[in-house]
Amino acid sequence: MRRTPWALIGLLVAAGIVAAFHVGKVPPALPSIRAELGATLRQAGWLLSTVNLISAAGGMAIALTADRVGHLRLVILGTTLSLVASLCGALCMGVDGLLVTRVFEGLGFIAVVVAIPTLLLRIARPDDQRLVMAMWTTYMPAGAGTMMLISALVLPGTSWRIAWLVAAGVSAVMLGALLPGALPRRELAPQVASRRPVVREMAEVVGSSGSLAIALCFGAYACCWFAVVGFLPTLQIERLHLSTSTAAIVTALVTIVNVSGNLASGWLLRQGVARVTLIVGATVPMAFCAAGIFVEGLPDLLRLILAALYSAVIGVVPGALFAAVPVHAPRPQLVGAATGLLMQGSNIGGLLGPPITAALVSSGGWPAAAWLTSVALGIVAAAGTFLHWRERRKVAP
Repeated sequence: MRRTPWALIGLLVAAGIVAAFHVGKVPPALPSIRAELGATLRQAGWLLSTVNLISAAGGMAIALTADRVGHLRLVILGTTLSLVASLCGALCMGVDGLLVTRVFEGLGFIAVVVAIPTLLLRIARPDDQRLVMAMWTTYMPAGAGTMMLISALVLPGTSWRIAWLVAAGVSAVMLGALLPGALPRRELAPQVASRRPVVREMAEVVGSSGSLAIALCFGAYACCWFAVVGFLPTLQIERLHLSTSTAAIVTALVTIVNVSGNLASGWLLRQGVARVTLIVGATVPMAFCAAGIFVEGLPDLLRLILAALYSAVIGVVPGALFAAVPVHAPRPQLVGAATGLLMQGSNIGGLLGPPITAALVSSGGWPAAAWLTSVALGIVAAAGTFLHWRERRKVAP
């Protein structure tokens, strides 16, 4: 029996982590960008959301493109695109030019993170696939969190351009590792398969109730996640009176601890813990935890502890969902497209969470944000339960 090539899997996961650097570099750099380029709040919002918007709009289409041109080719192309766009962004003298480069960074990011899961499932042994998918889910908290931490440490007293150059440099190193480390591997070569028209395959995936439930579940998870992490710096500055740089460092650390939940999910699934047990078992208590971050009457320091606990525990959800994609895809050839649909759901949730939270806080104060976290995590639990019911029907005689 073939062995799982763990070194190659580590290289591909690292490529996803590096892609996420281009997401994490923006939030700590916004004050510097606004001061140097005169960006408005609306423009700053677009700088933050461009990558999410592209992923929300084109995740499945890019996944189907990867199925046709080759997943590894798209990973290399996406890494190159992010590298070049980040270098060009560092040279921009105006906000409009910077926004254009963010569009290309977004295309590079989604190309990488949609193509890699299919490669991982292809080269991993069936017994290792759940653990491998859990490792993969660390790409966003590990990459974005690390870059947020780097930016928060180096940006005071320097320009935002340093963060763009750091992200470009890391992408260049990653490209130098991919070309000799992954390109020669035969198991990563494009697979010849008969394909149906793109629109027909998209309709087939969207028509799958399991794939839709996974996308909905991930979207609700992301909505709550970005509601908590997105407003954590504001909570720290307003309530604890921390400096902007300190708040950014704490937020980066809270983001990074999400990795522990990602990895735990793979181990627990491998030990035979049911997917629904992970999703519902983490979601229900974390709904109270997330609400506690916003409600009145709790010590402010306790809110930060609750945020870290929430980040660590709720991290089991992405691992459980990524491992469910091959189970619920309409057919094996559409696992990539189903992953793209998952990414679209995730990014739609990421786009909706912050503005809904802002509207609730504006009308009812910080405690009103607990309504969003409670409803979103309730949807996660309901979708996870539906997936369990559907899986039982698939394996029933």
